[in-house]
Amino acid sequence: MKADIHPDYREVVFQDVTSDFKFLTRSTLAASTKETIKWDDGKDYPLVKIEVSSATHPFYTGQNKIVDTSGRIDKFKRRYAK
Repeated sequence: MKADIHPDYREVVFQDVTSDFKFLTRSTLAASTKETIKWDDGKDYPLVKIEVSSATHPFYTGQNKIVDTSGRIDKFKRRYAK
């Protein structure tokens, strides 16, 4: 294997912005974020914000919720409205 071609794999906090649910895991996305957050253990970790997690996904919650960030549903309704 070639040396120094793989991204850093380290601990990161993911935050669901719709429910404020946070969890600590390991990821390579730590390099793509500038924000940090202080976790329960007192350490600072990189923060990655996400729109859907197990706390808000309809499969896990049993609720039907539509997340449309680009307006595709409205565009569809306007196109096919009679």
